[in-house]
Amino acid sequence: MTRVMVIGNAGGGKSTLCRAVCAAHGLPYFAIDKIQWRPNWVRTPEPEFRAAHDRLISRERWLIDGYGPWPSVEARLDACDTVIFVDHPFRVHLWWAAKRQAKSLFVGRPDGPEGCPMWPVTLRLFRMMWWLHREMRPKLVAAIDRRRERLRVIHIDSPRALNAFAQHPV
Repeated sequence: MTRVMVIGNAGGGKSTLCRAVCAAHGLPYFAIDKIQWRPNWVRTPEPEFRAAHDRLISRERWLIDGYGPWPSVEARLDACDTVIFVDHPFRVHLWWAAKRQAKSLFVGRPDGPEGCPMWPVTLRLFRMMWWLHREMRPKLVAAIDRRRERLRVIHIDSPRALNAFAQHPV
């Protein structure tokens, strides 16, 4: 694994998984949210986002976590050698995201975009999660399937599978 794409709906444990994979393989970690959002949830202008994203995927080694605009998803799929698709049942993503949102009231979210408080966007997050599940998940599955012959695909479909892989990220 030298270029790893981690993707899936919010609240799936991706950030924790990313830390384990990066530690095991010595990969630098990049979160799409950190280049996609400016303080107060202001979206980074598309040309600036695309330039930052292109710089990341042109690196020799990386782990990139998150969705971002669809063209960036396609570009990462074309550039990576491994896709880790965190794909729990929707209710698991929703429950874990709700717990994370509540926790953010007390401890913030250190792995989130700088200057972007989590609690005020909770309803927007849940609507986005439903849209990702209903609209983008099938599109993502099809995009991964089109590249399956050249990609290593790790499909994590349960909390148990997530924990097992995080303990031994090979």
